[in-house]
Amino acid sequence: MSRIGKMPIPVPKGVKIDWQSPVVRVTGAKGTLSRTMHESVDLSVSETSISVTPRREGREGWAIWGLSRTLVNNMVLGVSSGFSKKLEVVGVGWRVEFPEPRVIKLNLGFSNPVNFKLPDGVDVVFDPKVNTKFTLTSPDKELLGLTAARIRAYRKPEPYKGKGVRYEGERVARKVSKAGGKAK
Repeated sequence: MSRIGKMPIPVPKGVKIDWQSPVVRVTGAKGTLSRTMHESVDLSVSETSISVTPRREGREGWAIWGLSRTLVNNMVLGVSSGFSKKLEVVGVGWRVEFPEPRVIKLNLGFSNPVNFKLPDGVDVVFDPKVNTKFTLTSPDKELLGLTAARIRAYRKPEPYKGKGVRYEGERVARKVSKAGGKAK
């Protein structure tokens, strides 16, 4: 049995759930999200909560049950309060600029800057005084994480100097560089 799947999902005020099997649509203050659910789960929707139940018993059915409950919960949380990821650029001369509303210009030590176009549904919040930190926000947790990972993939933090694009608060394991001594 799935411990996560058993828990009901509370529905905050202002969030509307539309369940037309197999598609669930969640509408709230931050937007609308929809997802096609797996055929082995069923939803029961009330005014204050959503319950996810498995249609099949067994290991696979229970795994899909817990996953489906988490996905629907993330949709409800996303349209009511939203999600955010903070990123920072660490490196001498490295900075972030926003030349257009949906474009992030990353100067990461390459010969040319990287222009990253944000997907629909992801917004950026930044302070123009601090040109090394920015925050991505979105109601869709999956799309937000994927976008942050794509930006981070341009220059992952390296272990010797710690330069790179990292999540705020991410700890980078540092290595000691090679000694320039003679080989014995």
